[in-house]
Amino acid sequence: MNTHFRDTRKIDPTRGALLGDMTPNDENRIEIGPTQLAFGEWAAAGLALPDLPAMRRYRWQRLVDHIVARDYAGLLMFDPLNIRYATDSTNMQLWNTHNPFRAVLVCADGYMVVWDYKNAPFLSSFNPLVREVRSGADLFYFDRGDRIDVAADAFSNEVRLLLATHAPGNMRLAADKLMLHGLRALEAQGLVIHTGEELTEKARSIKGPDEIKAMRCASHACETAVAAMEAFARTNVPLGQTSEDDIWAVLHAENIRRGGEWIETRLLTSGPRTNPWFQECGPRITKPNEIIAFDTDLVGSYGICVDISRTWWIGPDRPRPDMVATMQHAHEHIQHNMALLRPGVTLPELSERCHQLRPDLQKLKYGCMMHGVGLCDEWPLVAYPDQAVPGAFDYALEPGMTLCVEVLASPEGGDFSIKLEDQVLITEDGFENLTRYPFDPALMGLA
Repeated sequence: MNTHFRDTRKIDPTRGALLGDMTPNDENRIEIGPTQLAFGEWAAAGLALPDLPAMRRYRWQRLVDHIVARDYAGLLMFDPLNIRYATDSTNMQLWNTHNPFRAVLVCADGYMVVWDYKNAPFLSSFNPLVREVRSGADLFYFDRGDRIDVAADAFSNEVRLLLATHAPGNMRLAADKLMLHGLRALEAQGLVIHTGEELTEKARSIKGPDEIKAMRCASHACETAVAAMEAFARTNVPLGQTSEDDIWAVLHAENIRRGGEWIETRLLTSGPRTNPWFQECGPRITKPNEIIAFDTDLVGSYGICVDISRTWWIGPDRPRPDMVATMQHAHEHIQHNMALLRPGVTLPELSERCHQLRPDLQKLKYGCMMHGVGLCDEWPLVAYPDQAVPGAFDYALEPGMTLCVEVLASPEGGDFSIKLEDQVLITEDGFENLTRYPFDPALMGLA
């Protein structure tokens, strides 16, 4: 018998002390990251890896610059995605969305403090930008019961003292998602609370060079996972025993296999369940000669969101002519709208110049024609002309923004929908489509 020794200390012992993304080559490390499978696929595709320490510094500096520009003493964050942006550390992200136990304070001088779960103070230890780790930001009823006010007073006093040290004389604090007791306690300390969400969304909207590299890697991983899902669907749907959930589970599994994290929605449906859109993936058995449509909403490798949509026809027969015509119309819609993208064009101009959907597709069209994307769906939103609110998004596109261009072509009273979406980078002189996944040739009338 041959005995093989596996060195469990290393992710890939052949590559030295650091991986290609400049993180420790240590299988037992604390920080999460991509898997060997993902690294191998990216190498085969010729993708450049991000420098994660440089990416973290870029994000931290973006926040500090926006804090200083608004004359705030600091920024207090509870949103787990804002915390990920500031620190690149995670802790039970989904649980934290409805039980906000973590907080981060970034002071105007750049001093950054994390309040984490008291039994896990080590989760940000890989990031030297985090200067202190504390606990006690859990200001929700399940954890604090009828003494939330006591905890809120203690936490808010810590925040005040930190700001007095790192931004003396300035009582202006931005905060993103405060629980009610926390807001009242901070105001009782004499702090003037401003809307932090405006700051974080705008800071996050311009991606640095390493964030763009990370997004390219995440996009490749997502599309590889989508290909596995499509292969599974095309193999198993004709057998008549495969549910929507069975198909959707493949995307989840393949995302996790590459170091991805979660999927934000359950938007995969089949046949007549695609219309109206926004029904959630369920136990329906998918059938031959039907449409399957989905929206990934996937938080993947490096915590980057890859939000793309495709619609497939599963034969063996050809799709109906009205399905092909609607698919072609939907494809024309996103291609026309994508061609409008360039630095300097304003969001209202995009709304005014957008492709017009057919009259029978107007009522059920999507809630926006484009939106920002980064760690999740982000600011800004580009509305259709009849949904635009004057003054809500009076901004211009800038290089480094990443947008999702999408369409829902859902005939009113129909039995199908077409959902398409690509992820796009705004460049110095135009745009680059980061999405490479093909459109179904049968629905495009090409097969």
